[in-house]
Amino acid sequence: MRMVQWLVVVVLLAGTTAPAARAQAQPGQPFVVEYYYKTKWGHADEFLRLFKKNHYPLLKKEVEMGRMVKVWMDQPRYHTTEDGRWDYRVTIVFTNATVANEPFDEDALKKQLFPDQQTYEREEQRRFEILDAHWDLPVKGVDLGGK
Repeated sequence: MRMVQWLVVVVLLAGTTAPAARAQAQPGQPFVVEYYYKTKWGHADEFLRLFKKNHYPLLKKEVEMGRMVKVWMDQPRYHTTEDGRWDYRVTIVFTNATVANEPFDEDALKKQLFPDQQTYEREEQRRFEILDAHWDLPVKGVDLGGK
């Protein structure tokens, strides 16, 4: 079962996320991170097309390798205020917090999956150019039945 917290947190320093993530993780348990993407108006479809073409295959490969358990994407059904708006949320369930926070070199996978590295790099640059914001949020389930 997936517990979703509707908390929007912008992580200003990458170093801030990892220690907090390790502190809340249960050893040996799956570790969940939500990645939020807010596109510039009118570019959500382009972002999705580029994500599915260039980034999703990498994520699927990491699931096949056992680094990740599951990956999925959601989008809001209705709109919100502009300050709380996001267009896509990608949820990744990592095998555990250690795997999620240790360095992982994706370069070999990128070269294997995308032989035309110039096109890949150009399209990935475009995918981030059309974003207004992006943030990562480690989440944990809450046991509502416990004390």
